[in-house]
Amino acid sequence: MKKTLRLTAAAALPMLFPALARAADFDGAVLSPLWGVPFAGILLSIALLPLLAPSFWHHHYGKISAAWALAFLVPFAATYGVGLAGGQLVHALLAEYIPFIILLTALFTVAGGIHIRGNLHGAPGLNTAILAIGAVLASFMGTTGASMLLIRPLIRANDNRVHRVHVVVFFIFIVSNAGGSLTPLGDPPLFLGFLKGVGFFWTLQNILPDTLFIVGVLLALFYAIDRHYYRKEGVLPVDPTPDSPRLGFDGAANFWLLGGVVALVLLSGFWKSPVAFDVFGTEVGLPGLVRDVGLLLIAFISYKLTAPKVHADNQFEWGPMAEVAKLFAGIFLTIIPVIAMLKAGTQGPFGAVVSAVTRPDGQPDPAMYFWATGVLSSFLDNAPTYLVFFNTAGGDPAALMTTYASTLAAISAGAVFMGANTYIGNAPNLMVKAIAESRGVPMPSFFGYMAWSVAILIPLFVITTFLFFR
Repeated sequence: MKKTLRLTAAAALPMLFPALARAADFDGAVLSPLWGVPFAGILLSIALLPLLAPSFWHHHYGKISAAWALAFLVPFAATYGVGLAGGQLVHALLAEYIPFIILLTALFTVAGGIHIRGNLHGAPGLNTAILAIGAVLASFMGTTGASMLLIRPLIRANDNRVHRVHVVVFFIFIVSNAGGSLTPLGDPPLFLGFLKGVGFFWTLQNILPDTLFIVGVLLALFYAIDRHYYRKEGVLPVDPTPDSPRLGFDGAANFWLLGGVVALVLLSGFWKSPVAFDVFGTEVGLPGLVRDVGLLLIAFISYKLTAPKVHADNQFEWGPMAEVAKLFAGIFLTIIPVIAMLKAGTQGPFGAVVSAVTRPDGQPDPAMYFWATGVLSSFLDNAPTYLVFFNTAGGDPAALMTTYASTLAAISAGAVFMGANTYIGNAPNLMVKAIAESRGVPMPSFFGYMAWSVAILIPLFVITTFLFFR
């Protein structure tokens, strides 16, 4: 029998706040779709305000995110009680948001401490090679780690090009998303599947052909587009980055710390400890706690050990990480009722979505799972979306890895691949956008970026459906 230890605070505070101690899960079937308005509001704010009121958004996006979070929490507490609202808040923070942000912070800090020295010249062949390398690295150091490591040298290599937007857009498609589909280290949804019992190498064995197809086609398209622009416009007369004698790495000790990040993530999945802490109904396991504390320690060591010159050369700043942290705090909170309504299945307000992924004979439809998971992952956070459809498909990892392997492959591919459809589909998307804009790249607006994804990715996903999920 599993032994559960309770934190001293968790044992004492319920006596002071008994309502929180009684917090429990709630039935999404009884909710009105109107509870999804705050979530829709924060998405529309992210989409429209940078375009309509850029200065206001730049200075107040954190307050806007907090306002939408409160627009959900305050009415929810008034309607269903402080206990339930507080319990949901604690669960969203401890079980989802905090581990998510800690991992991103560690990868952001460690990758930001590695400077690729020297001036690369952004010709089509070199750019394509960097994207291909990033696609490989993404599955082993995470899409965030690979993105933070390579986006700066890629932008620097192309700072003498007239048109650079397509370079960053394809970088988001390939490195920040599709490349992370082969291991649980690559993308948070796959890591959640790993924690649920999906084998570490299962995705590599079952999604490799899909990934090779998606990445291969995107690399070929990128090369053709980049070659067109390169031949048409050439390069600027003066390269803003002076040539250097040779290429190399500064801050190479961070590679060892990156290995520590990977080791801690693996440890938290393989280590099965009976020790857990109960915090207002949310269980915090010892392996996860050790992982998160270790990741914070690694981030601190990396920041302190990295020479200031390396950070300066990388133009390292906390702005992109702060933007992701503030926006995703609002997203993780306002998404609570949306996920609950999806979990309610066919009896819930979004029952049509659940019904759509099931064939008339009651068997799961892989093609529909691919699109349902993917479309929702484009606008919701792809990690909880993965869990929703993982559970909708039965939630039994043994059955999903064998009898329903095509369904699990569709859920996994949809969550990872289609995270590239919008800036908010995956956290590295926003980070790369923020870094590119800080380097003077005129990135497209929310809908401008979607114009790229609809034109390039959606037709590719349609072909993928017929090839792998029929």
